Amino acid sequence: MKKISLLVSLLVLLSMLLAACSPAAPAAEQPAGEEPAAEQPAGEEPAGEEPAASGKTVLNVWSFTNEILTMAVAFEKEHPDVDVVYTMIPMTNGEYQTKLMATLGTADVPDVVALESAFVKQYVESDFLADLGDLMPYAEELKVYPFVTDVGTHNGVIKAFAYQATPGALFYRRSLAKEYFGTDDPAEMQEILGDMDKYIAAAEVVKEKSGGDTYMVASNGDFMNLFYANREQPWVVDGTLTVDPMVEKMVETAKIFRDNGYEARATQWQEGWFAGMNDTLTDAEGNPKKVFSYFLPTWGLPYVLAPNATSADGASTTVGDWAVITGPLPYQWGGTWLGVMKETSKMDLAKEFIRFCTLDEENLTNWATGVYTNEYLKAIDPNVPDDQYQAAGDFVGSQVVVEKITASFDDSEMSNFLGGQNSYGGFAEAAPNVSARLFQGSDDAIQRALNDPLNSYLEGTIDLDEMWSLWKDAVRNEFPDLIIP
Repeated sequence: MKKISLLVSLLVLLSMLLAACSPAAPAAEQPAGEEPAAEQPAGEEPAGEEPAASGKTVLNVWSFTNEILTMAVAFEKEHPDVDVVYTMIPMTNGEYQTKLMATLGTADVPDVVALESAFVKQYVESDFLADLGDLMPYAEELKVYPFVTDVGTHNGVIKAFAYQATPGALFYRRSLAKEYFGTDDPAEMQEILGDMDKYIAAAEVVKEKSGGDTYMVASNGDFMNLFYANREQPWVVDGTLTVDPMVEKMVETAKIFRDNGYEARATQWQEGWFAGMNDTLTDAEGNPKKVFSYFLPTWGLPYVLAPNATSADGASTTVGDWAVITGPLPYQWGGTWLGVMKETSKMDLAKEFIRFCTLDEENLTNWATGVYTNEYLKAIDPNVPDDQYQAAGDFVGSQVVVEKITASFDDSEMSNFLGGQNSYGGFAEAAPNVSARLFQGSDDAIQRALNDPLNSYLEGTIDLDEMWSLWKDAVRNEFPDLIIP
């Protein structure tokens, strides 16, 4: 790779997690070595069809983290006649999307774009992306999880593929499970926590047996994705805002947890939320508290839970005291998709890049098992940053690859973190049950609009009717043409 154009000077954990997740990223301890580049030099604005050295064909790829840069280097190894010009733009304040939209109809339009789960559907539902239907045979051969392709599909046309799958799961403390339920065995705990009614009942057991010193969950935000993912109706039906019963169940559950003291009332990605991961959580009076469980997706294990399981001073750790199960409901959280801009002049090459990144068995295997070390990448391109690599453990979207490599994680670092439980196997059990059939481009905005009214309702400053009214007003402002009953 002769040129890497990077449009950001500082890649903090926010950007890393946004590559794999919808919510804002933690401002606590940064993961050590899981997502490679923490800081990159600033680069210049991309120049559409800038000629490459030695007459190579230029492929312009845009993303919001440095993650896909690793695969871009690997791609150049397989395609030595191609020079991938990699442009990274932060997603802060919508900068990535703003710059991307500004290129439409210009010579600066990129060939390939990365699309985060919070906004991928907006682009898939638009007319900006090319039809990638000719790549479907590869997806079928690799048995890509249906929810992964569903996200990238609109009206039967697939416009984006993902290299990773991000099924959610439930992580719980083994020692606390033994104390409160008499077992830490994942199969037995799945029976105990296997639906939301059971999970609520278990929360009361945890509170009673701990004397209120252990919370079932750190934040009610942890379980909201479960309810959103298991609706029977989408948010918008025939141009009309629709409230599925599962959304009402979510509000009811959040109220139960708040009123009964089952949650620590911590804010996701804030200090108190992380403190529950390493046993340093205290209440307002300074009394020590514990958190029994966290709802996190695949990236949550290496990027969030493991790095924060040991306190900053090293005095408190929960390493080896966690296990993972599918939990009460299947859900998906985050992910990065790749699409081809319709205006590209490099259509075939752009599609080949996406096939390689998302639908190539060898590449996905290398990506998931840690083959792409910095040494490996520098042997291809000496200009690769010193901290560029992909550590083992990212959960890929191909069932064929997952089945092939799962056993290799029996004694991995993450499996040891889970008390010997195969980290990959836990997610492999969850992934087939995830559905994205109701996913719409408006989902993120509609769901975020509910956050403030819901918090006010939980705090008791407004009643339930006022909560729904305030939410509808916020949605109406965001989508003026939407019919809101």
